[in-house]
Amino acid sequence: MYGPLTLAFKYLRYYLTAANGKGHGVHSPFVFEFITRVLNDKRRFYAFDGIEKIRTQLLSNHSTIEIQDFGAGSRVAKTNTRKVSDVAKGSLKPAKYSQLLFRMIDYYGPAQIMELGTSLGITTAYLASANTNAKVTTFEGSATIAQIARQNHGSLGLANISLLEGNFDDQLPKWLAHNKKVDFAFIDGNHAYKPTIAYFEALLDVVEDHSILVFDDIHWSREMEAAWAQISAHPRVTLSIDLFFIGIVFFRKEFAQKQQVSIRF
Repeated sequence: MYGPLTLAFKYLRYYLTAANGKGHGVHSPFVFEFITRVLNDKRRFYAFDGIEKIRTQLLSNHSTIEIQDFGAGSRVAKTNTRKVSDVAKGSLKPAKYSQLLFRMIDYYGPAQIMELGTSLGITTAYLASANTNAKVTTFEGSATIAQIARQNHGSLGLANISLLEGNFDDQLPKWLAHNKKVDFAFIDGNHAYKPTIAYFEALLDVVEDHSILVFDDIHWSREMEAAWAQISAHPRVTLSIDLFFIGIVFFRKEFAQKQQVSIRF
């Protein structure tokens, strides 16, 4: 993981070199539409307030829980005692990005949605609320964290979420064996090169022309930057969008040539 100063320098370089966030100078009609209709959509949708209320409750919940961590934060799976508030501070995606995922689903209308890394269920709630007719499958390694996420989803009345517990390396292949199509996936699991590439390659078997994959923390470390570079360069990826904290890839064959763009957000 990069230190704060390195990350700040990288963000400054991204900000100075990325395309204008208003769509000026963008030649691709699809990218221009994404910027103007999705990225810069300022509407506050009906679901936002209820989800953000739960986020606030989690950030002020100082009770301790025992969790099992399979992610990049540990070399091996181990049990940790942590405050719910600390888990929330360290793992919840900021509202700005969670709400962007909501708008993407609202705009593009995916029916089969997948998330690797449920955490406390805030981002999952955004994914599920954006299209209550869609099926959302989310994976979480820690049973304790999964239990809290289920409670949060229940309090929001979200019935279109299926939460699978256990190590992603075990659970994901089992799920993919019975699900041959993914329209939208948010990859927020093990932030390391090898597992990120493994998730991407596994999903290549189930993505179609309209599918969208979103990768979290693509500049979090040297490994994640290497993974993002490899994913963006893959021949099946026709468009990659770098928003610094997340990266988005499309597979649409309609594009005349491959596009790799960075956009201020």
